[in-house]
Amino acid sequence: MTAPVLLITGASSGIGAATARLAAREGFSLVLAARSRHRLHALADSLGGTATTPLIVTCDVQDWEQVAALPAHAEKAFGRLDAVFANAGVFAPTSFLHGSGSPEQWREMVLTNVYGTALVARATLPALARSRGHLVLTGSVAGRVTVPGQLYSATKWAVTAMAQSIRAEAAHTGIRVTLLQPGLVNSGERAPERGADPALAPDDVARAVLFALSQPDSVDVSELVLRPTGQHPHR
Repeated sequence: MTAPVLLITGASSGIGAATARLAAREGFSLVLAARSRHRLHALADSLGGTATTPLIVTCDVQDWEQVAALPAHAEKAFGRLDAVFANAGVFAPTSFLHGSGSPEQWREMVLTNVYGTALVARATLPALARSRGHLVLTGSVAGRVTVPGQLYSATKWAVTAMAQSIRAEAAHTGIRVTLLQPGLVNSGERAPERGADPALAPDDVARAVLFALSQPDSVDVSELVLRPTGQHPHR
């Protein structure tokens, strides 16, 4: 068989980059998508283990034309698309009571985390139906618990619902859908009150992604929840 083809959005840093590195070692052919072409090139140059050179695509997941072109890029380069990791996301501290964060930051977060994830699913599911492939979405523990004043949590609740809705709609297609819900990850900005809390490394989350992707076609890992040891279950 040819190497399985994995598309990763938000691939230039954090969980996306860690997943790309691990998938490369596991022999995947990669399509790496993010807004920063410079970071994508640096990541691609650092990868080893793939039989083919990663395909780099500059893409803002809020832009439908750019997102809609992703499956065609993958199929032109590799002939197929087997898995999609809809990972692009943004975090900003918020408070509904005290007005933390600017309205533009709020808009960016909602459009990236919810609208962008939905666009990636819409664009890639037909290709995944052709390959009987696998869609993995980055949710969060914050999308299954109540977090006071946090709009980010609300966006991840939306991703939780989206994953369930997609799974139900695609049940007859052979597509597998995995919702990944990590706890606090040490990959960027975090809420000030979480500064001393234990955190996962991006590599920890990447291993969970590859675990789901490595299962046989008869197994659909619907949800994966992973927290750093010691994280409170309601955070």
